[in-house]
Amino acid sequence: MIHKYDVERCRKLAVSLFHMRINRSFPRRRLLHNGPDTIEELLDRHLVSKKKTYDDEENELLTRQRLTSTRREALSLYRDILRASRFFMWPDSRGFLWRDVLRENARKEFEEARFEKDPEIITRLLIGGHDAVQSALDKLAEKQREQIAKLQADRDRR
Repeated sequence: MIHKYDVERCRKLAVSLFHMRINRSFPRRRLLHNGPDTIEELLDRHLVSKKKTYDDEENELLTRQRLTSTRREALSLYRDILRASRFFMWPDSRGFLWRDVLRENARKEFEEARFEKDPEIITRLLIGGHDAVQSALDKLAEKQREQIAKLQADRDRR
């Protein structure tokens, strides 16, 4: 952000350099490489902010939509993790329920990636998260099928 004080300081410097050039106490060459001819041009070029164009507004809208969609996807993934963790009701080696461990780790990982700005990294994290949830659910379903088949085999032997 450019403050009024900075602009005024730059104007004073430019005016003093201009007067030095007129008084020939300063060599007769351009101060800026092929720069502006007047102080106003100098200030306009370096201190005045660019006006927004249609393309800038469109890019800003696309960025906002992308952020909204990734935010929506991240929330969806988090909810999927919470839903999937309901199925993990047995304790781990320390005696904590796997459901609670999974939820705690998911929360920690989401908090660590909360302020990530790079779209590629965000996309990679989302894809990796979806893959991990799907893989865990597939393994759980396979183990449950094996247990059901084992129970049916035990029943059939009797």
